[in-house]
Amino acid sequence: MVEVKNELSSCFIYKFTSIECVGPYFIQYVTTLNQGANGYSEECESLEQIDGSFVIDENDDIYLRSLDPKEWKKQDHYAVLGLENLRYKASPAIIKSAYRQKVLKHHPDKRKAKGEVVNRDHDYFTCITKAWEVLGDKSKRRSYDSVDPQFDDSLPTSSDINKFDFYKLFSEYFERNSRWTDKRPVPLLGAPDDTRDKVDRFYKFWYDFESWREYSYEDEEAKESGQDREERRWIEKQNRAVRAKRKKEEMCRIRSLVDLAYNADPRIVKFKQEDREKKEAQKRAKAEAAKARQEELERIAKEEEERARREKEEVEAVEKAKQKALKAEREAQKRALKRERKALRDECKERGYFVEKQNDLVKHMEFTEKLCEMLSAKELEEFNSQLRNGGKDVFLNKLDQVEKKLQDERQKMMQTGNRQGNGPGNSKSHIWSQDDINLLIKAVNLFPAGTSQRWEVVSNFMKQHCKNGHEYNLSPKEVLSKAKELQSCSDEQNARLKLAANKTAYKQLEEQQNKRPGESLPEETSQRFPVGDAWTAEEQRLLEQALKTYPANTQERWDRIAECVKSRSKKECILRYKELAEMVRAKKAAQNIVK
Repeated sequence: MVEVKNELSSCFIYKFTSIECVGPYFIQYVTTLNQGANGYSEECESLEQIDGSFVIDENDDIYLRSLDPKEWKKQDHYAVLGLENLRYKASPAIIKSAYRQKVLKHHPDKRKAKGEVVNRDHDYFTCITKAWEVLGDKSKRRSYDSVDPQFDDSLPTSSDINKFDFYKLFSEYFERNSRWTDKRPVPLLGAPDDTRDKVDRFYKFWYDFESWREYSYEDEEAKESGQDREERRWIEKQNRAVRAKRKKEEMCRIRSLVDLAYNADPRIVKFKQEDREKKEAQKRAKAEAAKARQEELERIAKEEEERARREKEEVEAVEKAKQKALKAEREAQKRALKRERKALRDECKERGYFVEKQNDLVKHMEFTEKLCEMLSAKELEEFNSQLRNGGKDVFLNKLDQVEKKLQDERQKMMQTGNRQGNGPGNSKSHIWSQDDINLLIKAVNLFPAGTSQRWEVVSNFMKQHCKNGHEYNLSPKEVLSKAKELQSCSDEQNARLKLAANKTAYKQLEEQQNKRPGESLPEETSQRFPVGDAWTAEEQRLLEQALKTYPANTQERWDRIAECVKSRSKKECILRYKELAEMVRAKKAAQNIVK
């Protein structure tokens, strides 16, 4: 719309014209205002021709010629196209126009026509092409904008917060970082008189801030440089890990900015103060409404409850700590043994069990399993270390040592047996009674396979616990022979042995009690189970737990223990405890004799 008013004054004609704003610069300005930090709109793509005079820099030749095409990734792409001032605010149409102008001016053919010597292998025009490839592609441009060196990633310091106005200072930081989100509109920081709801919406938006910023532009190695699929996958995996780390740092930076603003926001301080005052008022009203007598009763009840709770927690904490320590120690030992056994098996398996002839494979495999059962975790660890360094020689040397040791033990046992067989009182073989068989079974279970010098220990144990210990002269070889005989018994023979053992169990217990007339035990017996019944695993567990819970200095200790083991009487618990203690002492004594 144009309004023209003609006035004649002397010889001059004055025209007053009203002009509306149009043109690409006005469109760019309005778009920037509407979109905030994003700076450009896809609508600008419709502009086919844009005056690019603002792009041309007559003195840009020095900068462009200083660029190294090999280091194109480190260059400022916006500066290369003459858009250093606009940067992320430049629309795709402006970038395209700027690139065209650079091509018209700096293309090698153009410069060559002017008589300039052009080295196509090392020409700076490659930098212009790379800048267009990055900024002309939406995805690549977003990757470059994410790491724009001109962007200020800093956060306000404590001195800045104390020195400058809160709203003016943080508004600038939030507006600067709002470019990284696609959510629109971005809520503003606001004013001092904003409502709590508005302030909460603002901080909720920024605490849930979703940034599109990504760091693929800074990948150290391009995925396409991989020679095969596996290498490309590995490169992509490494790049993803680095991007994720930088993305996490970026989100921490945004979160730190929001935390700084939240802690320094005078509105939040005011809201918190109001909440505290409201809470204190409610608390005072409630305290004034309560009666003094009721408060005293509640206080006493709470103290008593707290005291009982603390005592209970202390007892539970001590017990839990003990159990945890024991369990951790057992688990550590099991894991160490299992780990070393697996390492030995794996090492032998990888090296084909160090066999040269296939006939030796089974023998070496059996020897490997024998080592796993014989050696402790520490011994296995030392042997594994030697095996990794020495290989086959160490394995075969160990095999010879073990076979020689076993041969020596067998020879020694045979010699011992011959001497005892030729000595006085051994003119005929030993007759095994039911008591001897029961004692042998007990000793075999007490000293499992893998015990050092196992059968010597078993023989000593039986000698210590045999009724006629001074007449007992069984050699370890005879004990081993009888144990193998028992293991090879049929089911019918095993049943007969168990029946005979059950019939004599109660009689043996009575004889044991008659030998100790000086001991006074409670006469209370269980009405549910006979005294000679074997203890189950659950009863044994309950007894052990009760012994730990009630130490020796506890008053009426055995009455409390009997309450824990409900299926056993007080007398049975005492007898079982003494039996276990005797077994432990006997086990240690038998092993010490061998040592």
